[in-house]
Amino acid sequence: MFPIIPASSGTALKNQEGIFGFGDTGWTVNLNETNLVSDTGVVSSDVAGVGTARMTVVGCEYGDDKGIFGYGWNGDATEYSVTNLVSNTGVVSSDVAGVGTARVNLAACSYGEDKGIFGFGEIHPEGTKFDETNLVSNAGVVASDTATVATARAELSACEFGGDKAIFAGGSGPTATTNLVSNAGVLASDTTGLPTALRLQFGCRYGTDTGIFGFGNSGSYTGVTNLISNAGVVASDTAAVGTARINGAACEYGGDKGIFGFGWDGGNTDITNLVSNTGVVASDVTGVGTARDNLAACSFN
Repeated sequence: MFPIIPASSGTALKNQEGIFGFGDTGWTVNLNETNLVSDTGVVSSDVAGVGTARMTVVGCEYGDDKGIFGYGWNGDATEYSVTNLVSNTGVVSSDVAGVGTARVNLAACSYGEDKGIFGFGEIHPEGTKFDETNLVSNAGVVASDTATVATARAELSACEFGGDKAIFAGGSGPTATTNLVSNAGVLASDTTGLPTALRLQFGCRYGTDTGIFGFGNSGSYTGVTNLISNAGVVASDTAAVGTARINGAACEYGGDKGIFGFGWDGGNTDITNLVSNTGVVASDVTGVGTARDNLAACSFN
């Protein structure tokens, strides 16, 4: 008689590992190096870069277990729309010819469980601002510009919620504006969703269907965080834990946890702060890798 093998108790969680990439250590000193994040939240030392070194890059997940970095600026006179795919082992590809308006200070996140979205941005800091989005297919193909009904802005953040939806928040001003993204990648009109106007914050998913925004500039640098429910509702401010800073990045790791990393607190930093699967932010961890800001992050595997 054969033994009875019980059915699986659940599906393995995605987003086991993460990656920080690109950024700058000075206005025109651009980087393309990366730092991997293990499934326990440990950040690796620098990995030699691939792709055009640039700043104000953004990243998100696609295809269940891969990621993509895109867009950015050289700190001088050139905006980029190039992208770099990230494999399910964290290997970054060479440049892929850009699609959509080349711009800086946009935001990106995943939606629909296996696709991504880039949105908003500007031409050079304080230049022409955009409300357009570019969808990323589950094969990592970036679509052309899509017009939206949102207010054009830059310096905002985005993250996932509800398993298959997303939210863009904050931006130039600063502003308390948020825009929800459906599971079909459609951006909704403006809502006053943040309790405090913010710009230059960063965010990621935590748990399995909730998100978090943190840090940024509300008139001065801040370390406060805001949890996002699985219905896309932004909670009130949570008292700061960790060094107040701007222009960092965040991503998921371990399937249900998050990490905030790097940024600018008056100088480049390599500090990280782990986020538990209940949205609790830990105190500063001494960084590994080159201190920098204006970088991007996404998860993979």
